[in-house]
Amino acid sequence: MITKRIIPCLDVKDGRVVKGVNFLGLADVSSPVKLAEYYSSCGADELVFYDITASAEGRALFTDILTEVASTIFIPLTVGGGINTVEDFERVLKCGADKVSVNSGAIRDPSLISQAAQKYGDQCVVLSVDAKRVDGGFRVFAKGGREDTGLDALEWIRRGVGDGAGEIVLNSIDTDGVKNGFDLEMLSAVCEAVDVPVIASGGAGCGAHFRTLFETLPKVDAGLAASIFHFGEVAIPDLKQELAAAGINMRL
Repeated sequence: MITKRIIPCLDVKDGRVVKGVNFLGLADVSSPVKLAEYYSSCGADELVFYDITASAEGRALFTDILTEVASTIFIPLTVGGGINTVEDFERVLKCGADKVSVNSGAIRDPSLISQAAQKYGDQCVVLSVDAKRVDGGFRVFAKGGREDTGLDALEWIRRGVGDGAGEIVLNSIDTDGVKNGFDLEMLSAVCEAVDVPVIASGGAGCGAHFRTLFETLPKVDAGLAASIFHFGEVAIPDLKQELAAAGINMRL
């Protein structure tokens, strides 16, 4: 049985970790280096680092902070934000990232996924999708959820996996920061559409939401969250013990 993963997410803006609701209203949380070190030491299975305004501001990702984060942790690190070329993959991998997450850059140039997968392997390429309900379907949004691309989310995810994305992070804008639970309907549709690992993001408010996620959708590989971990509402060691006690396979 595959071990389920618990993944904290650092949304970084101007060198600080921030958190908002429905991708809006960002509030300052902490230093990314301090938070990364804390999560690495307390049992997180992986860490995600997003430079959340790099694409919207049309600039490269902050590599100095990323290098410092990578040097302080001992768990796999996925990095995204402003990834527009294969050279951007090269840059963040050299900073210490294990996997690279693409979102807006792949929407602009879908060949980026296949180029990166051919050079670095499918396992290195993570397709992050910000999706929202529009007219009864799931629509892909870009630039931090600010721009409706018109793309059908399920079709886009199938295409990305076909081109070589080895993992999907599904960020539901509808449930982001609301803390009422993961978007099980959207996640179920994605799990049915592809056979690569799917990471659920957006909506976790308590430990029970992770249990519901993994028990309802056994195909989901990981649960990703930010504010409940950052603000100490859920402690990762306690969460993993709770899930293991419920019969969910965890790395303790």
